[in-house]
Amino acid sequence: MLVKEGKYYFQNGVSVDELIERFGCPLYVYDGNIIERQYKRLFDAFDLPSLKINYACKALSNVTILKILKKLGAGLDTVSVQEVQLGLKAGFYPEEIMYTPNCVGLEEIRKAVNLGVRINIDNLSILEQFGQEFPSKPVCIRINPHIMAGRNSKISTGHIDSKFGISMHQIPHIKRIIEATGLKVEGLHMHTGSEILDAEVFLQGAEILLGLAKDFSELEFIDLGSGFKVSYKNDGIETDIEELGQVLSKRFKSFFKEIGKELTVVFEPGKYIVSESGIFLAKTNVVKQTTSNVFVGVDTGLNHLIRPMLYEAYHEIKNVSKTEGRSRIYTVVGYICETDTFGVNRKLLEVSEGDVLAFHNAGAYCFQMASNYNSRYRPAEVLVYNNQTYLIRKRETFSDLIHNQLEPEIF
Repeated sequence: MLVKEGKYYFQNGVSVDELIERFGCPLYVYDGNIIERQYKRLFDAFDLPSLKINYACKALSNVTILKILKKLGAGLDTVSVQEVQLGLKAGFYPEEIMYTPNCVGLEEIRKAVNLGVRINIDNLSILEQFGQEFPSKPVCIRINPHIMAGRNSKISTGHIDSKFGISMHQIPHIKRIIEATGLKVEGLHMHTGSEILDAEVFLQGAEILLGLAKDFSELEFIDLGSGFKVSYKNDGIETDIEELGQVLSKRFKSFFKEIGKELTVVFEPGKYIVSESGIFLAKTNVVKQTTSNVFVGVDTGLNHLIRPMLYEAYHEIKNVSKTEGRSRIYTVVGYICETDTFGVNRKLLEVSEGDVLAFHNAGAYCFQMASNYNSRYRPAEVLVYNNQTYLIRKRETFSDLIHNQLEPEIF
């Protein structure tokens, strides 16, 4: 956001006040041009004969956002049949969609097969069942590389105790299933976790997959997942994408020369693409002084933005109703009827009741994890893109809250 004449503006010239007047508060706002910038920066960082970026839509699956990524040339990484259906609705071709479920039964996988998308399997039981039922359907296999990576155990997915992937030590079992069923393995996949800062972790994972790749003669691609660190504290501490691209491109080209074959290299970023694009706006209901704290209570809660309570995630918070003045220390809390804290001891320009606070890096896993807890409505979503403003999801109403409820005659 930009400051002009004492007000905060988005890149398209619309002020925070104008957006709230038009669409209400609380409100999710996404900058489509930042999504474009992040996608292009990642794509341009690599020098490879064939590179594919599959956007991990679990981060933010609004159909309009998916259409932007489709226009940019992205594929789609999905984790449920419902995400597959959203991708198809957004215009992705089935072959552009990778379906990577976890702990689902064969019934759901059948639905994905019938929709024509690529299938990624992460356990031996389902792989064997899949091979018996769909021996002619190419499959990707998710490997657990036993790498502990990421800054939060709840989003580290590649370690030995993780539920994700087939252990790299179970490759002989995978081979027996392939021999028995005739399955064609078209890809090898791994995803070690989120918020990974060091390029060395990706290189370590790549070495594991490259070592395994020699055992699969029909391989067409290698998928390294994602997990790039985003600078949530606006401190510049993030994955050096350019360094990562340089290191991995060099290693992959060397490997392709060694095997005499070029494979497609795939990444599946979600947070890296959309996190920075999102701003969440909330209005101050009350400034409450207690014996030990000054609370800023806003018109939202963990029902709309659960990451701070779920992951102890940090989101930078600004008072965007003021651009100058003295600062004070506050604890920012929500209106949900339990402990509901967004930030403790945050330094903000002095907050008055009615002021609007902006939560930064709210594009990934924010609206996407919103709920109707306390029977509150979910907020609207707005896109600012190429100097235009678009409402891309209406604010819920009471009719939405009771839409699927039934009232049988029992009283």
